[in-house]
Amino acid sequence: MFIFTLKYSPRVVEAYVGEYASGKSELAINRALELKAQGHMVTLVDLDTVEPFYTLRPIKEMLEEKGLIIIGYSSEDAFGLGETGAMLNPAARWALWREGDIILDVGYGVFGAQTLNLVEGALESIELRVIAVINYTRPMTGSRPRIAEYIKNLGRVDAIVANTHLGDQTTVDIIKQGNNEILAVARELNIPVDYMAVDENMRDFIKAEEFNLPIKFIHRHMPQALW
Repeated sequence: MFIFTLKYSPRVVEAYVGEYASGKSELAINRALELKAQGHMVTLVDLDTVEPFYTLRPIKEMLEEKGLIIIGYSSEDAFGLGETGAMLNPAARWALWREGDIILDVGYGVFGAQTLNLVEGALESIELRVIAVINYTRPMTGSRPRIAEYIKNLGRVDAIVANTHLGDQTTVDIIKQGNNEILAVARELNIPVDYMAVDENMRDFIKAEEFNLPIKFIHRHMPQALW
C-alpha cells in the first residue's frame, strides 16, 4: 500500500507601504524579481493611486519582459487622463484570488496605505504580510517618535524594512545612523525588521559585520524617481 503525501508550499503575499521616497516601489520590484528568479509565478500589483508619476507605469513593459505579471495601467493607458490616471486598475481588486506569489506596491503614506482596503480579502488574509519601508532621511520618519507615530498610523504592519538612503548622496554613516534608529523603534514596537536594503552600487562599502541586520542589495529600476 502506497501513501502519497503532498508537500504544501505556502506562497508569498506581501504588501509594501511607505512614505514618499521611502523606496517602497523599488523594494516591491526587487522582491518580485527575486521570487521570479527562484522559479515562482509572481504578480506585481500597482496600488499607487496617490502619486501618478511614481507608479510602475513607465517600466510596466520592461517588468513584463522579465516574466512578471503586472496588474496596473501602462503609460499609454493613462495618457491624457490627468489626475484620474491614478485610478485603481479593476483587476487589482481581485489580485489575492490569483495563483502564485503576489506583491502589492501600495500608495504612499497613511492615506495611500488605505488603498489596501480596496483589495478583496486583504483584511482577512492570513497569507498577507504588510511591510513598512522606512527611510530615516525623510521628514515623516526622521526621528524615533516620528517613526513610531507613522507606523502606528499605518494600521496593520507585520514587518519593517530599513531603507535609509539619500539617493546618490547616500553614505555608509547615513545608513548606519538611520538604520540604528529604525531598529530601536522596531524593538520598542515589537515589530520584526526583515532586512536592511542598500543600493547595489554601495556593495563594496558595506561590511556585513558592522550591521545587526540581514542585508539585501537593491537594483534601482526607477532612476527617474526618488527611490
